[in-house]
Amino acid sequence: MNDLMMRRGFILLLVLACLLPVSSRAGNIFLYIDPLAPRDDFGLLHQAPALNTTDFAPRHPLRLPYNLTPGDALISDRAYVGALQVALYRHGYYCGPVDGVFSAGVSVAIARMQKNYSQRVTGTLTLGVRRALYLP
Repeated sequence: MNDLMMRRGFILLLVLACLLPVSSRAGNIFLYIDPLAPRDDFGLLHQAPALNTTDFAPRHPLRLPYNLTPGDALISDRAYVGALQVALYRHGYYCGPVDGVFSAGVSVAIARMQKNYSQRVTGTLTLGVRRALYLP
């Protein structure tokens, strides 16, 4: 009798667990999240008062192509340079416009960041810079 009651209770718990809604965090596993979208300190999308010119630039749908592309090729990608400018701005190294152009100001900001992170100062987009700014 006791064994039968335990089985019924287990089945009831299993059915209830299947009927409960999936949490929103677990549901986001299957949604595409743009890795270059501007985010705040909590990882949420930042609602800026004005759009950047690079917000609608074409991007790769996955993060893997960005990881496999060298830094020299990424500086011609307006969306990636725009995300780089935003990341440098958030860390306090860049104060110019977010226009997706790899300018001298971006290069100086990268050089300052490389000096503060004890990296070799080149002013170019290297793997160490990408990792320090959490960019793909």
